[in-house]
Amino acid sequence: MTDLLLTGVRAWGFGPAPTDIAVSAGRIAAIGADLPRDGAEVVDGTGCLALPGLVDAHAHIDKTLWGTPWHPHQAGPTLIDKIDNERRVLNTLGLSAEVQSARLLRHMVARGTTHVRTHVDIGPDVGLSHFHGIQAMREAHREWIDVEVVAFPQTGVMIRPGTLDLLEQAVREGAEVVGGLDPVGVDRDPKGQLDGIFAIADRHGCGVDIHLHDRGDLGAVTIDMIVERTRALGLKGKVAISHAFCLGMLDRPRLDGLLDDLVELDIAVMTHAPSGPTPFPPIRLLHDRGVRLFSGSDGVRDTWGPLNTGDMLERAFLLAYRSGFRHDPDIEIALRMATYGGAQVMGAAGYGLAVGAAADLVLVEAETAAEAVAFHPVRRLVLKRGRVAARDGRATMPAAA
Repeated sequence: MTDLLLTGVRAWGFGPAPTDIAVSAGRIAAIGADLPRDGAEVVDGTGCLALPGLVDAHAHIDKTLWGTPWHPHQAGPTLIDKIDNERRVLNTLGLSAEVQSARLLRHMVARGTTHVRTHVDIGPDVGLSHFHGIQAMREAHREWIDVEVVAFPQTGVMIRPGTLDLLEQAVREGAEVVGGLDPVGVDRDPKGQLDGIFAIADRHGCGVDIHLHDRGDLGAVTIDMIVERTRALGLKGKVAISHAFCLGMLDRPRLDGLLDDLVELDIAVMTHAPSGPTPFPPIRLLHDRGVRLFSGSDGVRDTWGPLNTGDMLERAFLLAYRSGFRHDPDIEIALRMATYGGAQVMGAAGYGLAVGAAADLVLVEAETAAEAVAFHPVRRLVLKRGRVAARDGRATMPAAA
C-alpha cells in the first residue's frame, strides 16, 4: 500500500521525463510513470526536481548563535585568534548546546538537510558538556534527521592535557568518530596527536576526521602521517581529512603522490569552498582521480563568521562557483558532494534516489540538478523516511519536547 505519491517530478538521475515516486513504510516503493494511487496521499510535483536528502557532513552545530540577537564578528585573522575569541564569547553568552543545535537543525531541515555529521567540542574547558547536549538533541530529533557526532578537540590535544581521555570517553558514550586539529600548527606534536587519536580509533572501531588547515608542505607531511597510520591500522574507508587546504597548493608530482595514497586507502576529503583567498582542494582533479569528496556548512552563524547559512544547495553553488564550474556535469559534482558523498562518509544505510532506499527526499522547482544548484530555490517539500518534515522552506516537524 502506497502512503504517499509524488507525481510529475523529474527524478535526478532518471532522465528529463516526468515520473512518479511512490513511498511506502518510509521507503521508496517505486519510481516510474503513471504509478497507481492506491488511496495514497498525492503531492503534485509538476515542475519540481526530486533529489535525495541533502547531507551536511561537516558542521559545528553545538556552537551556533542561530536564533540569538545579531553578534558582530570580532575575531582576529589567525586560527588561534578565532579559537580564543570563540571561548570568550561562548563563556560570556552561556548558551546551551542542546538548545542552539535544535534551533539550527530545524532551519537545516527546512532547507532539505536530512543527515548531519557534526564536530562537537571536547576539551578540558568544556569537558563533555557540549557532547551531552548534542546527545540529548539528537535523541529528541531522531525521527527527523540523522546526526553523527565527531568528538572534536577544538582547543588542541597535546597542548591540553587530558583531552585524549575526554575524546575516548566521548567515543565510549556514543560518538561515532574521533577528530583532530592541525597536529603541527596547533599542537606542535604531530606524532603525539595522531598516535593518540588513531589509537582511540583502533581500540573502539570508530572513524577518524582530522581538521587540517596547515598549508603547503606542512599540511602535505601531515597527510603522509595520516596515510601511514590508516594503512598500518587497517582503517581503509574510515578516515577523512577536513579542509585539506594544502591540496590546493602543491606542485603536481607531490599532489599526485598524495592522491594515489588517498585513493588506495579510501581517505575522504571535505571542502566547503572557503571564502577569500584561502586555497582549497582542486575538486575536479580529485573527482577524476577517484578521491571520495564531501562537503558541509562548517560553522553556521557563529563566532567564526556570520555568512554561512546551513543550506547545502547554496553550499554546492559555492563549491561550483569557486571551482569555476559552468558545465552541468561539473556542477553536478558539487551536488554529489552535498548528497551522496556525505552520505557515503557517514555510512548512511539505504540512502539515495532508488527503489528500496529510505524516502529522504527533497523537491525543488528546477528542471535539472545544475539549475537547482545555480538558483538553490526554496525547498518545496522535504521528506524524512516518508514523513513531511518541511514545506515551502519552513519546518513542519513537531517541536521536540
